[in-house]
Amino acid sequence: MIARRELLVGIGALADLETDPIEAGWIKSLARPGGNLTGFFLDIPELSGKLLQFLAEAMPRLHRVAVLWDADLARPQLNATETAARTLKFQLQSLPVRHPGEFAGAFEQARQQRAQAVVIPSSPLIFQNLRRLGALAIEQRLPAISVFPQFAAAGGLMGYGPNLADLFRRAAGYVHRILKGAVPADLPIQRPVLFVLTINAGTAKTLGMTLPHSLILRADQLIEA
Repeated sequence: MIARRELLVGIGALADLETDPIEAGWIKSLARPGGNLTGFFLDIPELSGKLLQFLAEAMPRLHRVAVLWDADLARPQLNATETAARTLKFQLQSLPVRHPGEFAGAFEQARQQRAQAVVIPSSPLIFQNLRRLGALAIEQRLPAISVFPQFAAAGGLMGYGPNLADLFRRAAGYVHRILKGAVPADLPIQRPVLFVLTINAGTAKTLGMTLPHSLILRADQLIEA
């Protein structure tokens, strides 16, 4: 019988996309966590580079990018985005936020400092306010991309990230195994394997953008309005 605390902690980690569990000291290794925690970990450095690359493809003259990030959780994502921006020779503007009341001011600051686009990493704060962020991006006429594919449906220009439905299905499999007696210490931390690119063609039109056909063809979902 698995202890209640062990079960709850093991399950609770399954949806965490923001934290490196090794760096945080929660596990010994991805292959053998060694404790009462297991689940899924998103490789942020690689994903941050992809977000910037998609923006660069959509905007060939892009050189100034703002990153709107959750100051309580997303420092590793900011660091990864800064590294990717240096590789692409982009100037990066940091816009830390801690609550929704700071979103409007952050977008206004991005516009005032002549950012050409905005990158939005992941956090629960961000996911819960995608529609608000999408509206602000359009209001300030700033093309924006988020790690959440749902962001495009919320009004943002693009979303690229893990297929959350697939993650939930795989997480349910882990929950089932734990309930049947599996020990979290022996269940390897996995990474997402399915990623989704969504593009909002209606937002592109509103912003006066003509997206390259090659980029549109790569979209898993194209939103027309």
